[in-house]
Amino acid sequence: MEQGILLKILLMLLIAIAAIALLRRLGLPAILAYLLTGVVAGPGGFDWFSQHQMHSVAELGVVLLMFTLGLEFSVPKLWAMRRTVFGLGSAQVLVTTLLTMLIAMALGQQSVQALVIGSTIALSSTAIVLKLLNEQGWLRRRHGELSVSVLLFQDLAVVPLLILLPLLGEADGTLALHNVLFALLKGTVAFIALMAFGKWALPKVFDEVARSRSNELFVLSALVVALLTGAFTQWLGLSMALGAFMAGMLLGESQYRRQLEADIRPFRDLLMGLFFISIGMLLDFQLVMAYWWQILLVLLAVISGKALVVHGLLKLAGEPFRISSVSALILAQVGEFSFVVLALAVNYQLLEPEVSTVLVMVAVISMALAPTLVRHAVNISKWLQGLKPSVKDDPQLPRVEEGTELVLILGYGRVGQTIARFLKAEAVPFLALDLDPTRVQEAKRAGEPVYFGDACKRAILKQAGITHAKMIVLTFCESRAVDEVIHLCRTLAPTAKILVRTRDDRELKLLEQAGASQVIPETLEGSLMLVSQVLYQCGVPLTRILKRLEFERRNHYQYLHGFFSGTETDFTLELLHAVALPRGANAVGQRLGDIPWAKLRVELRAIRRGGEEFDNPSEDWQLRAGDVLILLGKPRRVEKAEALLLQGS
Repeated sequence: MEQGILLKILLMLLIAIAAIALLRRLGLPAILAYLLTGVVAGPGGFDWFSQHQMHSVAELGVVLLMFTLGLEFSVPKLWAMRRTVFGLGSAQVLVTTLLTMLIAMALGQQSVQALVIGSTIALSSTAIVLKLLNEQGWLRRRHGELSVSVLLFQDLAVVPLLILLPLLGEADGTLALHNVLFALLKGTVAFIALMAFGKWALPKVFDEVARSRSNELFVLSALVVALLTGAFTQWLGLSMALGAFMAGMLLGESQYRRQLEADIRPFRDLLMGLFFISIGMLLDFQLVMAYWWQILLVLLAVISGKALVVHGLLKLAGEPFRISSVSALILAQVGEFSFVVLALAVNYQLLEPEVSTVLVMVAVISMALAPTLVRHAVNISKWLQGLKPSVKDDPQLPRVEEGTELVLILGYGRVGQTIARFLKAEAVPFLALDLDPTRVQEAKRAGEPVYFGDACKRAILKQAGITHAKMIVLTFCESRAVDEVIHLCRTLAPTAKILVRTRDDRELKLLEQAGASQVIPETLEGSLMLVSQVLYQCGVPLTRILKRLEFERRNHYQYLHGFFSGTETDFTLELLHAVALPRGANAVGQRLGDIPWAKLRVELRAIRRGGEEFDNPSEDWQLRAGDVLILLGKPRRVEKAEALLLQGS
């Protein structure tokens, strides 16, 4: 039986992998792939698992999601944006919820069910919207700021929902004022207790964990804190997700926030995948087919209704038509937290299967439509105004003027940023491309000419002004991507200098043949810089040091290759090996030109005789007993060369 369960789990994971790969190619979010997997593996498909079986594991995904949301929840940022967050955000949530409740009650739903439906519809997708705003470069624009403000309040509004839903479930669908007040009191007590714990205990705990320098201990501590606070709020009769959110919020201002987020992310993503699979198991395709026209009707009503609410509120606040309409389209979809609300509502039996199926399908389709709506929001807004939509290849990248000579930096990591600082100090114009949206956002916020774009795409390079670049610097080290980008850059900018950063010089000649003007291997350059400091501190004149460094670079770092082996030998590297010729050795009396060095595939680096070292001896050099030959080559080749020199075979 255990083997049968493992086989079902394996098949479910294979379906999830295939679905994610397919939908990512279509530009759709991975959430839809998990939902599809749940449909296939659940009661509506092969019936491998029930939603109840998945619930316990899936709930941990919600806990970790709320914990990471708390880490991102910045109180100072919230306070700085308090007018739009608590003004526009609260108005959007309240108006959308109330209107949806009235419509649901008019269609025969009870007040509690109508509240759940209204809360579900009111929430938008924070993950999808922020990703798309990053890609479009809209986070600093007015419609981007307004959208983020609404999303912040929606995330905050999840907290009272997490308090109310368990209460409604225990009360069998009726809601009494004293129960609400008691639940709020428990929530306040939990917040005060966790606040005290987070202020005095958690920093000391993580200080000790950080001093241990153990990644395993740090990850384990983060998981325990998230689950322990969740268990505490569950013990108080509230949801686990609420406690995890509070813990994350308390740790969000600490110096460990980034590390905690990075450590939690793999567990969160895996468990959230299982959560969305469990949501997919709620879908009954017989019901979907039976209610298909209701689903499409509700979908149209939700997208248009949410857009009209946001647009109307922004117009009342005095925002221009274009800003209002673009913001409305950005927030028109239903979000991933709606699935959390629906899962809790189904768990507490607050919604009928037919209603939950319709709402899940509406959320799924609206999230699938979200990328298209956001990317074309500006053009749709212009069309609504009766204006002609503009066509742009990429709104992020600037148009480079004719005659501008700039340095194009491809990759804005640590190396790219260091180069940019020195160029900026010398007033040399530059432009950088990078694929990390967070890094691009931070740099652009600081006023740096950094843009989101893939250097492997011809259109992006053209728009970045590669035809005007006098120098192109590749700072990333992925060999396949580097080779592809060099060919593309050399084709588009045949006269530009192309500098390439690599880890080492294993592919130095290949990269130069591909079109690189100069290849800079960082490990060897680091060694040269250290050598230059050592020589300078020893009193060697600076001009002589510079000549030696230039000689090494001109000769492709040949004297930085080969090292004497130790106990642990890497047989893939070239090593130095000293061969002493005793009396009677086969090579004694022979000239260097008589020894088949090319056949042996080793290099004679130097010969030591009488305590003196001779570099690059001539072919007429006659070997004597006591000579020490310093050979360079792969270990097995050096062994064969030594056997030939000593024994003649």
